[in-house]
Amino acid sequence: MVARVLIIGGYGNFGSYIARSLAGDAEVRLLVGGRSVAKAQAFIKSIRPVHPAEAHAIDINGELPEALARIAPDVVIHTSGPFQTQDHRVARACIAQGCHYVDLADARDFVATIDSLDAEAKARDVLVVSGASSVPCLTAAIVDAYLPCFARLDAVDYGISAAQHTNRGVATSSAVLSYVGKPMTMLRDGCLKTVFGWEDTHAEHYPELGWRLFGNCDIPDLTLFPARYPTLRSMRFGAGHELKLLHLGTRALGALVRLGIIRSLDRHASFLLRLGFLFDRLGSGRSGFHMILTGAGHDGRTKERRFHLIARSGHGPYIPCMPAILLARRLARGSMAMRGATPCLGLIDLDTYLKALEGLDISIVRDADA
Repeated sequence: MVARVLIIGGYGNFGSYIARSLAGDAEVRLLVGGRSVAKAQAFIKSIRPVHPAEAHAIDINGELPEALARIAPDVVIHTSGPFQTQDHRVARACIAQGCHYVDLADARDFVATIDSLDAEAKARDVLVVSGASSVPCLTAAIVDAYLPCFARLDAVDYGISAAQHTNRGVATSSAVLSYVGKPMTMLRDGCLKTVFGWEDTHAEHYPELGWRLFGNCDIPDLTLFPARYPTLRSMRFGAGHELKLLHLGTRALGALVRLGIIRSLDRHASFLLRLGFLFDRLGSGRSGFHMILTGAGHDGRTKERRFHLIARSGHGPYIPCMPAILLARRLARGSMAMRGATPCLGLIDLDTYLKALEGLDISIVRDADA
């Protein structure tokens, strides 16, 4: 039986990548949802799915139970951010409807508290997964893969550098801007310490890309990893623009937020996004991800392992979209027996994740032992 997979925000930034990937799957009937049925219909015409697709009007702030009852999906993929300003109402509505739920949330508290719905999800025999994206799915998969080569893992230092030509939208920009200049906690030297968004400017050298700048970024890992990897004493996650000028400009605006001159940058996301587009001719379609793991090896000596992803041709967004694609395919085929509500940790191993990226203009540069 072909599974009905509804993508909320299916014609949007990340939703469109997921829809294109699932369009050719013989086990999936694609349901493209959003506030505009006309946009959903136009998008469906552009992708030619293997089964006739459906366009549906759905507003996550509207009458969700009624909409889900009308659409009758088997799986819902929620891509409509920013998640920093949302609660779990979409997941709860899916549980009540009796359909599986997967989201691409990167909001720290949103993902870390999804297990509060565990009993409800199990009672309805559905799976609810939050954070099916680069963080925490890919990042945990990398740590899990390298963990056996360490006697003790002490620190992880990692980040994402976006390509200037990435197909970015207001929701994604708003999510990042919401914590620029704002306080957050990170594990440093064995204690949770207060840091500020986009501060702690540092550079990382990438194969092919050269030096990229990074600043503090708030993600679910900062809550989830200390419990998952109890020997960790320090974490640092950063995000950055490809263009150093834009990165430093965002850093300067963050200082105004910290001083109280500007309340929050996410209120200006549309304007800042349009401003950023003016610099496109100076950038490229190349984005990157890095992770540096340090600790003690089994011989007692200091050990370090490095992992890089380099994405070209604007293919970077497929990296955060891949977990939702893989989970949707498993659920459509009935090959995933797990039920309940959980952050996306340990559901997709690193080899499976990387194999799914084959065929895209993405290179993997990694040390041995994983």
